[in-house]
Order: sequence, then C-alpha cells, then structure tokens
Amino acid sequence: MNDFLKDIIKETGNEYASLVADGVEAGDTDTFIDTGSYIFNALLSGSIYGGLPSNKITAIAGESATGKTFFLMGMVKNFLDANPESGVVYFESESAITKQMVIDRGIDPNRMIIMPVTTVQEFRTQALKVLDRYMQQDVDVRRPMFICLDSLGMLSTTKEVEDTADGKETRDMTRAQVLKAAFRVLTLKLAKAKVPMVVTNHTYDVVGSMFPTKEMGGGSGLKYAASSIVYLSKKKEKDGTEVIGNIVHCKNHKSRITVENKMVDVRLTYDRGLDRYYGLVDLALKYGIFKSVSTRIELPDGTKQYAKTINNDPTKFFTEDIMKQLDDCADKEFRYGH
Repeated sequence: MNDFLKDIIKETGNEYASLVADGVEAGDTDTFIDTGSYIFNALLSGSIYGGLPSNKITAIAGESATGKTFFLMGMVKNFLDANPESGVVYFESESAITKQMVIDRGIDPNRMIIMPVTTVQEFRTQALKVLDRYMQQDVDVRRPMFICLDSLGMLSTTKEVEDTADGKETRDMTRAQVLKAAFRVLTLKLAKAKVPMVVTNHTYDVVGSMFPTKEMGGGSGLKYAASSIVYLSKKKEKDGTEVIGNIVHCKNHKSRITVENKMVDVRLTYDRGLDRYYGLVDLALKYGIFKSVSTRIELPDGTKQYAKTINNDPTKFFTEDIMKQLDDCADKEFRYGH
C-alpha cells in the first residue's frame, strides 16, 4: 500500500502532497521565528523560545493607534538581528513607513524592501512573484525571508479604483471573495517556501451584540487562512507625566497551535521597542516560581524585589534555571493537552 500511495502522489503531480510519515510539507511547523518578546512567543507557540510559525500566516488586528505597525516593526528588527543574512519584504498600503522611521527602529535598511500596494490584486500578484522567485533559488543558498502586509484593511480592489476614477460611489461587494481567493493561493505557497507572513488588520465593534465584541474586517479570507489571529488593545505607560511607551494587551483570538482566548501583556517602549522579558513576572507568579508578598515579589532565593526592579534589570533575576521553569510553565499555560 505504501508504494501505491507514493504512486498516487506521482500521478497527481501535486507538489504539496506527501506521505504523512515523511512529514506534511504544507502543514507541519518545525521552526518558529522569535518575536522579540518571550511572553508573546509563548502565546503564539507554547514556548518562550518559540514565536511566529515559520511557514504560516499570522494576523495582528486592532483598532486605529493600537500600535500594530510599531509592534510589527519590532518583530522585523528582531528577525533581522537574529538572522544576519535574512531579508524582509514589507507590503505597505498606508504610506506610513519612512526611511527615517526604519532607521530609528534600529532596522538595517539594506535588508528591507518597502513595496507600496493599493489593491488586493496588486498584493496577491506581487507576493506570489516574490515567493516564486524565492523558490527558484537552490535550497542551500536560500536565506530566511519574512513577508509583512501592513495593512489589509487599507487595500481596495481594482474595481473600486476603476469606479472611483469613473466618479462612482458604489462599494465593491466582491472584495471579500477577492481576498479569500488571494489567501487561498498564498497559504500553500508560504508553507512550501517555509516563509512566515504577518498581516495587520483593523477591528470594529459588532453592532447589536449583547456583549462588547470586536470583529476583524475584510471578510472570512484571512480568518480561515491565518494560523493565529491576535487582537491588540493598549494603554499608555508613563514615567511620571511623560509617556514612554505602551502596554499592549494581546488576546489569542484564533490559533491552530495554542489555546485560544488566552491573554498576555507586552511592553512597547519608544526608545527600545519590544521588551523581551515583560510579562514573565506574571507567569512566574501564576505558577509559584515567584511569590507575591505584600507589595513586593519573593524570588526563589528568598530575596524580595519590586516588580519594577525586576522588569528594569531582568537578566539579573531571570536566571537560566528560572527561564527553564518558565518554559515548562508556558507549555502548560498555552498548549493544548494540559
């Protein structure tokens, strides 16, 4: 039967087909891309050392000014820093990214392409060309690549552009179908190429819902295609009266890898970007690695510190042994089966 099944694969000519024993090329996720935040890694993969699935689509959605672009730029920086020969293709529909912004974030501008796109069709065509060109390279010379779309919500369609040029004000009712078709093709291509994609999108309040509910715009295309969908909201972080960054609340709205509806807080500062250790104190307290004693936190060695002190000098307090325990805790907290 084994030989017969292999013959079927040859006969169909399906480049994505494989015997399960050999691995599911279009489905298995062997590696993850570090996001730059241990707790966000855990939310997405179940390990503080994991992160974005290396061959899937991850969606980051939120209202205007929730820090989606800032958050994504932090991931881009960390990806490039962790992979010295890698590159980023950044599809941009909001005309918000400038060279100075990229440099100010500490990102190497020589390893990042900004590709402005206006319509879904433009994005689909150009993204497929990028992936096809990437796949034409020999496997041994390919270097890690990261694709971003910021943002899906601002993409129009060819029909909308043409109608606007003709002075029409009708809405393109086929946009959702066009988006779904685009992601149907991209999902398999990304899996084959082992390239991660992050898509930012807008959310809106659902009218008529019994409870306050957020929903992601753009129809069901991205909802079905994305391996993970994370909803963002934020509050400003201040040092005295000065705003120094944001605490971003991240809710795992959908995931094929980790438990859905889990929430973590991530810290984004204007001077340093994503705070790698922020959020680990809460995880350590929940699982008894740290203990809350009045206004301070008792560490495993019996010393007591304020949470702010730990967060300001994390490498001093998060030892190798504690990090190993936290990774085990992340597995219990975020993965299925516990």
